[in-house]
Amino acid sequence: MNDTAEIAIDVRDAVKRYGDFTALQKISLGIRDNEFFTLLGPSGCGKTTLLRMIAGFEDVTEGGIFLFGDEIETLPPHKRPVNTVFQNYALFPHMTILENVGFGLEMKGSSRKDAAKRAAEMLELVQLSQFAKRKPAQLSGGQQQRVALARALAPSPKVLLLDEPLSALDLKLRKAMQIELKHIQRETGITFIFVTHDQEEALTMSDRIAVMSAGELQQLGGPRDIYEHPRNMFVADFIGDTNLLEVSVDKIADGRARCHIGGGHALACDAVDGVQTGAKVHLSVRPERLILSEEAGNGTSLRGTVTENIYIGTDITTMIDLEGGPKITVRASNTERGNKRLIEPGNPAFVTMETGAARLLVD
Repeated sequence: MNDTAEIAIDVRDAVKRYGDFTALQKISLGIRDNEFFTLLGPSGCGKTTLLRMIAGFEDVTEGGIFLFGDEIETLPPHKRPVNTVFQNYALFPHMTILENVGFGLEMKGSSRKDAAKRAAEMLELVQLSQFAKRKPAQLSGGQQQRVALARALAPSPKVLLLDEPLSALDLKLRKAMQIELKHIQRETGITFIFVTHDQEEALTMSDRIAVMSAGELQQLGGPRDIYEHPRNMFVADFIGDTNLLEVSVDKIADGRARCHIGGGHALACDAVDGVQTGAKVHLSVRPERLILSEEAGNGTSLRGTVTENIYIGTDITTMIDLEGGPKITVRASNTERGNKRLIEPGNPAFVTMETGAARLLVD
């Protein structure tokens, strides 16, 4: 993704209130042209409210929303060059697939012939040309989702809004649609703004992710940055699995922080802005960035006792009680190499952190 790309959607200090309740609290973010951008957060965090404000279904209480530099706040939904794909697809059951895709074009003034031609092009894009004459009830859930996508893309919107469109699909189909959606976004060059509560979905498809909670923007960045460098406890805990350890910061020097956790275990990690010497904060370290062994490693090694090994198919999770300290989780891949590292419950073990694995958090 080009950092200098033109800004497609510019949200400036947007606030949304419903009476005394503030659903969005001064959200500001710029969504780039030709970007797959995801609004991620738990239910009630404000992500769908923000999407509806961009679509024009909700008024902006304060602030503004701009599309390629033009303010669109006063434009009704049907006059905004954006389209929305909803969770329930909203297909007309009495129309064929071709007619469903072309319906919006005819409503905008296209002739039936032109609408049918464009609809056929969109069905080819989503690989459903062979189903053009069928009715929605004759298609699977995934196929209906692609029809809804083709219909939304048919008018060539400048921005496509997607409100948890994959939530009704089963896991295997959802994973397949994630890859297909990203492919279609790249092929069309249209800005996609995707709303989801599914962290893996966001990490898989997005160029950038805005993590939201309680109406506030918690962190904005690329998938790897969000996962590897969470800013605070909420982001670290919400994005994937992590060990959250309470630490005391003993010293900060040369960009490094020396800390200790319960039981007196010492460790070191990169310093972060906002955390000073003497602070009591949290540290995040992902289970897959920890190495289990019977002897102390070269890096920071924490001694403890294995309490349980949990088989979960692709991985094996090991639970460890650190001596005089907290519990910690280690994850190893279910491979010959990973299985060789397993230590039976009840035995002592050392946990070594990979370089750069530990991340101090601004609580």
